[in-house]
Order: sequence, then structure tokens, then C-alpha cells
Amino acid sequence: MVDDSLNRTGASLLIDALQKNGINNLYGVVGIPITDLARLAELRGMKYYGFRREDSAVDSAAAAGFLTKKPGVAMTVSAPGFLNGLTALAQATKNCFPLIMISGSSERHIIDLAQGDYESLDQYNVAKPFCKKAYRVDRAQDVGLAVARAIRTAVSGRPGGVYLDLPADTIAQLNDDLGEKNMGIYKLVDPAPLQEPSDDAINRAVNIIKQAKKPLIILGKGAAYDRTEKQVQELINKTDIPFLPMSMAKGLVPDDDKHSAARSLSLKNADVVILIGARLNWMLSYGDAPQFNPDAKFIQLDIDATQFDSAQKISAPLQGDLTSILNKLVPALTATGYKVPSDWLDAIAQDTAKNDAKFAKRIKAGETNPEFGYYGAIEPINDYFQEHPDTYLVSEGANTLDIGRDMIGMKLPRHRLDTGTWGVMGVGMGYAIATAVETGKHVVALDGDSAFGFDGMDVETMCRYNLPITVVVINNGGIYNGVDNVVPDQLGPTTLDPTGRYDLIAKAFGGDNYYVTNYQEMKDTFATAVDSGRPSIINVQIDPSMGKESGHIGNLNPELNLKPLEEAEQKKIDKE
Repeated sequence: MVDDSLNRTGASLLIDALQKNGINNLYGVVGIPITDLARLAELRGMKYYGFRREDSAVDSAAAAGFLTKKPGVAMTVSAPGFLNGLTALAQATKNCFPLIMISGSSERHIIDLAQGDYESLDQYNVAKPFCKKAYRVDRAQDVGLAVARAIRTAVSGRPGGVYLDLPADTIAQLNDDLGEKNMGIYKLVDPAPLQEPSDDAINRAVNIIKQAKKPLIILGKGAAYDRTEKQVQELINKTDIPFLPMSMAKGLVPDDDKHSAARSLSLKNADVVILIGARLNWMLSYGDAPQFNPDAKFIQLDIDATQFDSAQKISAPLQGDLTSILNKLVPALTATGYKVPSDWLDAIAQDTAKNDAKFAKRIKAGETNPEFGYYGAIEPINDYFQEHPDTYLVSEGANTLDIGRDMIGMKLPRHRLDTGTWGVMGVGMGYAIATAVETGKHVVALDGDSAFGFDGMDVETMCRYNLPITVVVINNGGIYNGVDNVVPDQLGPTTLDPTGRYDLIAKAFGGDNYYVTNYQEMKDTFATAVDSGRPSIINVQIDPSMGKESGHIGNLNPELNLKPLEEAEQKKIDKE
């Protein structure tokens, strides 16, 4: 008789359940108690990608979820490893990325009696506030059901992170319920059911838009996730309503489309704002004046009704999946023959042209500025993306992120990933690795030097798997900039090493390295690095004075009156 005991273990059932539901990639860091589980996954045909830190692994799985609409899966070890991944789990939930984080854990009876097991922690209860739902699997026979619940929870409604706690004994435990068909493993039926809005809700929204003199569409990353580009483009092209994309919604409609709106003017003057997969959170100033017209009416398309009226009165809430809403809203609105008044479009076009002219001067000056800075460094990247739009961009930092978002035009949806709703640094390498794995395309990871430091060791992961990722580190030697030195005998709080050779990290692990110090060198180098398809780092050495406090969100950083103390320090220097 053939011994099928391995096939009946919790580990084997977990792998079977994931594969049954079309999940074949795992991201993680192994150790007690999941090492053999990862080995078994590879033996069963899954692809395992091992990282240097758990947060990067979980970030990778989250990015995979955003790109594929299936939950990405990450595995961590117990206690400290679990905690390292917890920030990324919480971020995925805030960003609405479908993710399952699976962590091995210690024995429940030892944890509950606080007897001091190896890496003992009540992970299941710790995880609950930071994800959509947490589940613990205490019996091997429940593994299939747990995976099914985790997948459905991650992708249905508002997507997000799910935690799956896998005690050590469950991994090795045998499912002895031999009468159970297929060992409890099954493929989910319609894991994220479509939800259509009512006709009344559609009619209410159409009636408001029909009266609009200055309408505006704001596109959020939810619209990108839900693959709404066809419907959104039809809506805009048939009505001429201008649009403003949030950062990860860039490319749903090409950035160079004639309907692209100037941000400040459009927000301040729009009388009807249509939010498609976007939330009125801090990134949109909560819809408040003076950034927004105080008399504006809001129409919001969202899967989650709790988002309605979260910051402003929503005059026309449209609940459902975005595709279903737009499939009803677009024909209903276009049937009325509605078109945006030409004076609104003319005002936006004039303001956009004025802003573009100012921006073009900055970019042109960046080519020759003796103090090499962000504009000269990023212009060659934008040039490349206009010629090669099917290249993916991952970005993080403060000034690097902000200026790159303004400069690099996107033509295709879901080709830009960044720090998202929480603005968390340290996502760059994880997101870039998953993007390369899941798409097979070239990826550019554009990082500030401070942001790169959070997850830079996963350059080794990038090189180990020989992924087509070019990391661009904009090095100004500091957090925001590298000229903070308020006390003569010690480094300032924001100071990093302006002479650091981040590119040599790639060389250490067999990747390619480049070092540039001016616009022409960057122009000559960038395309070569990306087109090679090799893992590489370009260290872009810019002037340490470049970069302002907190980038575009300096208003969120409280300022203290330090001038008297700074003057006193200067007097000490003068006396010496």
C-alpha cells in the first residue's frame, strides 16, 4: 500500500488549496516552522521567492495582488518574523491590495498559558486590528476551508489583507477524515461577486451631472485595480469631462490626453466632483475648501458604503464594483447627450498650458544646472517611458516621489506603483520584485536615498533571481536633503552619506552598477541599463542642497521655532 501520509499533512493541503485556486507564487522568508513547507511548495510546482526581510516579502505579495486581482501570498516565520510583516499587512489593507499573509506560529496551549515557547506570541489576536480578517487553522482537515475563506475575504468587497495563522502542529498534522471528498480542497465559485447599483442611484447621479457646468472626474487606484480603463475612457471621450488621476491611477487614461486637468484650478472650481475608486482622505484634503470648491457636489463610486459621507456630503452615492457601476452609468449619461461646456474646458486648457510652460523651463534648466538636481536626473527616465510605455515604475521617497510623479507621464494602466495611502517608505524593492515576477516586464524602481535604505538589502534578492529591474537611487545625502547641520560637532538629524555608492551593492551580488553625476551621463546611461534586462543600480549623485522639507507635504510636518537656538549655536561658532 502506498504511503500517502505526506499528501494528508496540513502543509500539503495548504499548497493544494492555493494551487486549486490559481495561486502559484509564494513570497517569503523561511525558518522555524515553515522551512519544509516552502521546500514542499517548490517540489509541488509552486514558485517560491525568498527575501531578506519579511516586510519586503509581504509588500511583494501585496503588489502581486494589485497587479493580478488575485491575492498575493506571503509566508513568514513566527513572532519577530510575523511582526516584521505586520506593517506590510496593514499597508495592504489600507491600500486595498488583496493579500494573504501566512505565518507559522507556536503551539496554542503553550502560548495561552504563557509558558514561554520559542518565539511565543499570540499572533492571531495581534493581527486582527491590522487586516480585514484573521483566521487560525487548528486542524489539518480545515486547511482547505481556511484558504477558501482567506481568498474570498481578500478579494471581495473592498480588497485588503488577510492573516492566516498556521501553528506548527497543524503544518505536520495529518487529515484523517478519509471520508471527506478531495480532503476539503476546492476551487471557489465567484470569489468576488459583482454588485450593481440600483437604477435610482444611477438616475440620481446622471441628473446631477447633467446640471454641471464645471464637472471633474478624480480617478483613484481602485479604478485601476478594477480594470475600468475602457469604461472610463468612453465616459471621458463621450462627455469631455476632464479628469485628474491619483498617482496609482495614472495611465488609466494616458497622462497626455487632452482631457487631463490642471490640479489646483480644477479642484477649486469644479461644481460636481465624480470620485471613481478614490477616497476623500488626506491625499485629497478631505474635499475641504480652499483646495475644493465649497459648493461642489460629490458623486462617489465605491464598493464600500462606509466610505460615503466620510468627509463630505455625498449627493449621489453609487455602491457596487466599479465595472458594474460604470457599465450602467456611462450609457445612461451619454444617452442624455451631455457635453461639458466649452468655457470650462478652455479654462483648464489655458491653465494647463501655463503650468506646462513653467514646468518645461524647470526641466530645461535641470539639463545644465551646475547644481545637478531632480529635474536633470528624472528627465531621461520620462523620455524613456514615453518611448517604452510598457515599462513599469515603482517609486518611493519624498522629493524623488513627488517630482517623479509630476514628470513621468504614464500611458498604460497599473504601470505605476508607489507608497500609497499611508505613504510608507520601504516598499520599493518588494513592489519592484513582484512586478517583475508577475508581469515579466522591465521595471524601474525610482528611490530616494533615504527610502532605499529601508529595503536595500533585497537588491540581493533581485540579483539572485536575475530580475529585469533597474533601481535608480537619487542620492542627495539626506532625508529631504543633506545640508542639515544645526550643531557643529554632530551630524544633523536628516543627514545621510552624500558620497555613498549605492550602486556598488548591485556589484556585490552580480548585478550591474552605474554612477552618474550630471544630466548627460544619466541620459547616456539610463536606457542602456533598462534595455539590458539585467538587475542593476544607477546611483544618481545630485547636489546635497536639492530637496525641500517633506517634499510636497511639508504642511504635515509641524514646525518649531528653532531660530533662537540656531542663532545661539552660530554665536558659539563665531566666538571660537
